[in-house]
Amino acid sequence: MRIHPSILSADFGKFAEELKTIATSDSAHVDVMDNHFVPNLTFGLPVVKRLNEISEIPLDIHLMIEKVDTEGPMYADLGVDSVTFHLEASENPLGLARRIRSAGVKAAVAIKPKTDVNLVLDLLAEVDMLLVMTVEPGFGGQKLIPETLPKVAEAHQAIVASGKQISLQVDGGVTELNIAELARLGADNFVAGSAVFGHADRAEQIARLRAAAEMGFTSR
Repeated sequence: MRIHPSILSADFGKFAEELKTIATSDSAHVDVMDNHFVPNLTFGLPVVKRLNEISEIPLDIHLMIEKVDTEGPMYADLGVDSVTFHLEASENPLGLARRIRSAGVKAAVAIKPKTDVNLVLDLLAEVDMLLVMTVEPGFGGQKLIPETLPKVAEAHQAIVASGKQISLQVDGGVTELNIAELARLGADNFVAGSAVFGHADRAEQIARLRAAAEMGFTSR
């Protein structure tokens, strides 16, 4: 069970210090938004480059941008751990996944709450992770949409049927109250923003979330 705190909920003026507080997590989730694909503007290539230089943990880059086919490989070339692109934004998702992997970086594909899981089935052989958004992308602090839970289970079943070793990530409204259920449905990678950064002791909170997820996993 992997916990990826989203730095969208961190103090942007103290990234170095904030990253140290989540050193026990598996990766820092970095939301790149362009104010076109989603109605919000966050970080770009220069900031991600610097974050990768100062972070003691791997970076999990989530691209919510329109020009993902041309800009996605640029993020991979930074040497981050993983780059996630949205199926809805890519004109050539197969080619993009291969280009990201060719840089020695894990490739992941994300789908919005209303996007059919069946649309990513042909990509499963070319990615290392599938991200199911459990909120509409664009802003942190949203509540998980209950109607997305069956999609998490469906995505897990598709991964099992593929026979591939693919991580299933969920992003949006993940808390101590629902992470066990998400794990029971098949997720093994959890993005949590305010559920981590909203606590003074981030290491303790990460441990709580991981323990709750493990309980859900054992109840499958």
